[in-house]
Amino acid sequence: MIETSRPDTAPDWSVRSLVAHADDNLILAQRLAEWISNAPELEEDIAIGNIGLDHLGVARSLYTHVCDLEGMGRNEDDLAMRRSEREFMSLLLVEQPNGDFAQTMVRGMLFDSYQLELWADLAVSDDDTLAGIADRALKETRYHLRHSSAWVVRLGDGTDESHHRAQSAVNELWRFTGEMFEDGAEGYRPAWEDRVTGILGEAGLVIPDHSHQRIGGRRGIHSEHLGHLLAEMQWMQRAYPGLSW
Repeated sequence: MIETSRPDTAPDWSVRSLVAHADDNLILAQRLAEWISNAPELEEDIAIGNIGLDHLGVARSLYTHVCDLEGMGRNEDDLAMRRSEREFMSLLLVEQPNGDFAQTMVRGMLFDSYQLELWADLAVSDDDTLAGIADRALKETRYHLRHSSAWVVRLGDGTDESHHRAQSAVNELWRFTGEMFEDGAEGYRPAWEDRVTGILGEAGLVIPDHSHQRIGGRRGIHSEHLGHLLAEMQWMQRAYPGLSW
């Protein structure tokens, strides 16, 4: 069983932070959708598609809750489809291209380990709606982490080629991990580090020495990858503003 812990110092759950977490899940859902019909085997095609749908469902629930809290008459489509790149506050980690299968699984493991702490914290929120969203997301994230971590171990402890690809993915993505612990989320780091270190150790993978961490996503400063992703995701609303079914 994957254990979670509530940090002594938890973030201030403002509307802005809820939008940021919704953005994380929306962007990752879009990335995972790119694997549909391209995964290495049919079972993985279905699994990755379902995990993407889980992230999309969480994003929709958070956006809807934010709109209710704001009381400005906006809806989830306004937040997902009618904001520009600079208005998104998603982590740089989730917008990175899928790369090969190893990179997608390593990215998933790093992010799932973080969200496990996030949802455990939010599941005891005084906001009953938010607590309900987080409780459901926590159950889903436990499965996501079992899936991604099992693949990281399998690849890292597999052939020379799979090990090389998994280590290359860790080397590439580690520089984006520090951003997860900004804005008061530093309390999540110890449990995250323990969990990730254990998984990588079992996989025979080495944590790189990245003294410089890439940040900016939470402030709307993104890599070039997000703009391309949003152009594809939002093309209908951009071409036909206000279009509805």
